[in-house]
Amino acid sequence: MEIKKAASRSNAGNDVTLVHPQLAKLFSIVEGDIDDDNFAQGLDVAFLALPHGKSAPLAKKLYGKGVKVIDLGADFRLKNLEEYKYWYELEHECPELLAESVYGLPEIYKEEIKKKSIIANPGCYPTSAILGLAPLLANKLIALDNIVIDSKSGVSGAGKTLTQQTHYPELNENLQAYKVASHRHTPEIEQELSLLGGTKLQINFTPHLIPMNRGILSTIYVKSLKSFTNKELEEIYTEYYKDCPFIRIRDKNHLPQTKWVQGSNFCDIAPIYDPRTGKIIVISAIDNLVKGAAGQAIQNMNLMFGLDETTGLKYGAIFP
Repeated sequence: MEIKKAASRSNAGNDVTLVHPQLAKLFSIVEGDIDDDNFAQGLDVAFLALPHGKSAPLAKKLYGKGVKVIDLGADFRLKNLEEYKYWYELEHECPELLAESVYGLPEIYKEEIKKKSIIANPGCYPTSAILGLAPLLANKLIALDNIVIDSKSGVSGAGKTLTQQTHYPELNENLQAYKVASHRHTPEIEQELSLLGGTKLQINFTPHLIPMNRGILSTIYVKSLKSFTNKELEEIYTEYYKDCPFIRIRDKNHLPQTKWVQGSNFCDIAPIYDPRTGKIIVISAIDNLVKGAAGQAIQNMNLMFGLDETTGLKYGAIFP
């Protein structure tokens, strides 16, 4: 693949290194205006990383010109228009394109991704939660009425714009829950878990902000329908993800850590059975900017164009 064009709302007309100086001597291109009718010329695929509500009309324009689209925003993630309107307080501008899109979680929708031209790249929290739960739901091993997802994320998940919550004196030496019972990733998680479980379900999802740059650790609590040994659980997860190059199954003695996935496209998962409570505790870890965003977008691109799924992504964690 070759990067042909870049666009920006705030840096149009300037070299990309003006806002990304770390790319000096590695990459240089003057950013253009994606609204320009000529922008799509010569492109095979475009990645959109825009606020919700802004991607859909651009995706329609690009799709109409034969350009495949990978949207890192929320505009194509929810299939229910009423859910989208409720959670994002917007009318969807291009509902006719929802049928042309697929939820871009390769571990579940690999074959569909290969056939589609619009990919809804999943959110970072949903990636960690859905991958953590998929084997249990697909095998009907847990109760569906009491799923609790506790997630903690580094501050890069909030984007570059400074807020009071992400201001260094507020964030440092602090741990805070936010958007309790109201986070917009909730319906996305519920949608995909409902499809896996075969029935409409609801979850309790609570995100937390922690004072580090990147990474998500999700701890998920579910009621098991039977007893397991931890080895049996690990075998279930290993079998489910046997064709998934970026899933690593960990165990009780090697629980996932954000440091082990930082800068990589891996998702580390450890399912643990608690015989005292009859619950399964699943711990999953991803880099919110890689498997939770840009890395997963590249993984989707590879699948769309018939490339090896791991192309450009064969990197271990940045360690220490």
